[in-house]
Amino acid sequence: MLKKEVSSIVPMPTSTQRALRPLTEIAKSLSEILKVPMFDNMLVKLMCVSRRREDIRPGASLGLIEGGAMLDRSLICAALLASAVFATPAAAQVVDFGKYPAFKGQWFRTGPPNNWRQVAGLPPYTPEAEKKWEAIQNDLKTGGPGNWPSTYCIPTGMPAMMNLYNPMEIIITPEITYILMSHNSDNFRRIYTDGRNFPAEGTVDPTFAGYSIGKWIDEDGDGKYDVLEVETRNLREPRAYDVTGLPFAGDGKTVIKERFCLEKGDPNVLWDDITVMDSALTRPYLKHQKTIRTNQPWTSETCAADNNWVKIGEENYFVNTADGRLMPSKKGQQPPDLFYFNLPQK
Repeated sequence: MLKKEVSSIVPMPTSTQRALRPLTEIAKSLSEILKVPMFDNMLVKLMCVSRRREDIRPGASLGLIEGGAMLDRSLICAALLASAVFATPAAAQVVDFGKYPAFKGQWFRTGPPNNWRQVAGLPPYTPEAEKKWEAIQNDLKTGGPGNWPSTYCIPTGMPAMMNLYNPMEIIITPEITYILMSHNSDNFRRIYTDGRNFPAEGTVDPTFAGYSIGKWIDEDGDGKYDVLEVETRNLREPRAYDVTGLPFAGDGKTVIKERFCLEKGDPNVLWDDITVMDSALTRPYLKHQKTIRTNQPWTSETCAADNNWVKIGEENYFVNTADGRLMPSKKGQQPPDLFYFNLPQK
């Protein structure tokens, strides 16, 4: 008796399919106009459940009551299924990833990471920025950390994160290209390639990686992309070019443009041309960064777990790992203000 209550999907023969073609076209047109799914999948499933097996008569699956005067439940089910098929979201459509360059995989730098001066030369600083740079160098000479915010586990940010202290991975989707890496801590870049504009100033909080918009370029007209051009704005301070402490203006107005492309004739070499525009510069500052395809174990860093540097106010101190006590970072440094530790006893 229980078996008789089990439901099943009514089969749809060829004759029913031919009868449904006009309904299918209507469903397709409505889905395109409304740009929303016409029927929920669960509704389709519920409507497609047939009558009990003992009620299914020979010929009933044709979807017509005697005389052709009325459509039965199987025909309604088929119409619903057709509507659901044609209401498939655009995101689920097939994407031709063959038109994108072979950026997939692991990429790592060649040579040392702190290479802005070696590769690009000294930045074309303004006189004011030159003085700032000299002060940073003097601090380094006396034992201080200089101007490298990541000393305190602050993310390296752009463009320093593209120095590739550890390998990066590039993941391409039609709307967004992701760059994943781990230095100090796991971090990433999100490069929008969906045709959007930059958000209005003040509407999005600045980040160390910034807000990046990219555009794919087919340079040779063969129908496949060769270059990814990227512009990054909305950068948070403080930042530096590398561990040497080369400074930015610090006004949050830095603009960075990049051009990613594979070496012609060698798909295992990826170039990243990084051009910086900043108020501290007299002209744009360019680095031609070379990376190569590698295959080494991925690492994941957690800076806060191993960091001994502490910044209090404008001073930098060091925590002795042996006894946990605060130490000066340079000769003659005064201890921090202990005002809140010297409250009068009640």
